[in-house]
Amino acid sequence: MSKILVMIPSGEVYDHDCVRWYEYANIQASIDHYHNIGDAFVYDSSLKLLKFDKLDVLEIRTFDQAEVDRVNAEYDFVFLRGSNYINSEMRWPAATEQVLSKLKIPVLAFGVGAQAPVTGKLQLSEESKRMWRLIAEKSVTLGVRGAYTAEAMWDIGIRNTRIVGCPTAFRGLNPDLRIDLPPLERIKKVGVTMRREVSKAYARDVQVYLTKHRQMVKDLAARFDTVLMMQGEVEEKKLLWGTEEQKAEAWEALHKQEWLKNWYFDAEMDELYRTRLWYSDVVADYESLVRSKDMVLGYRLHGNLMALSNGVPSVYFSYDSRTAEFAETFGIPCYDVFSEKPFVLEEYWDQSLFERFNQRFYTRYRDMREFLDENGIAHRMPEVTAKPRAQKQAA
Repeated sequence: MSKILVMIPSGEVYDHDCVRWYEYANIQASIDHYHNIGDAFVYDSSLKLLKFDKLDVLEIRTFDQAEVDRVNAEYDFVFLRGSNYINSEMRWPAATEQVLSKLKIPVLAFGVGAQAPVTGKLQLSEESKRMWRLIAEKSVTLGVRGAYTAEAMWDIGIRNTRIVGCPTAFRGLNPDLRIDLPPLERIKKVGVTMRREVSKAYARDVQVYLTKHRQMVKDLAARFDTVLMMQGEVEEKKLLWGTEEQKAEAWEALHKQEWLKNWYFDAEMDELYRTRLWYSDVVADYESLVRSKDMVLGYRLHGNLMALSNGVPSVYFSYDSRTAEFAETFGIPCYDVFSEKPFVLEEYWDQSLFERFNQRFYTRYRDMREFLDENGIAHRMPEVTAKPRAQKQAA
């Protein structure tokens, strides 16, 4: 019987390997709380890759030697859900280092990533350096998102990294996954992954970011049957699910924020917000939605990756180091929000660009599978084929 632990989960688990937000059926329980459902995508996807009989949460907020002894005796390994943990602001619970130092079972870092500052070099606290060195010592290899994260780990003396991308890419357990583009004129239903909340810590020019975001949304809405896919923002949840009073509060909050008032909302965006918003606290709902679309594109790293993992074409809009690293790791067509060129969909609707993704996906799938094997982790990923599946012939 395989028993595993998760460190820093994101949502509640049901039906063995499916994730939804806590108290998802009680809308009011979390309507005032922002949680990025993209983190739940990664958690859900991790569980779909792993083979286990029982899952529990590792308590890292308090240290209890008897509890650690029990964990060491009863569990096979603990995995750290992939996220953007490697940054200058990350603070671990005080007891975490003590808990991990006493663990005798492997600690699996499952696609963790580093966040570069807008300017200057990434500076990690001494606490963070100790934590990552400790995690690296407890695994054969440390699974990282991409080359930038591997470099950040190298800079603090960690050499045993392997670039694996993100579990979300492989959730379909299909080593032969490909993106084969249909003619653009066949594209009718489009999902737009939205991120109107932004800070100068992520985007070097907020005005450019927001005005380009607005223009992209309006252009796609004029051309296709679009849905605006949110990922847990409080005001948007209130617009969708709130009482009349909460809806009014949300609308006021959105329109009094100076950046949004000046660079994002106008009459056309207001109408799209009234008619096209979509959100769910259940990961499976997102997967069902992207499967119903001909294309998904936009600003959300995991929302776009959920589409690609289901064979739906996606284009990334890059505005920070995370997105750029992801696009590079998987060879995903990517538009630089801060370039001087306007976004033209036709320039990205090119099979040769997606062949780069197809080849890179094949390689990263193999890397992820080998990463789990070399760490002695039981998993559900089928073996890769001898070579990537060829492009479909045009009908």
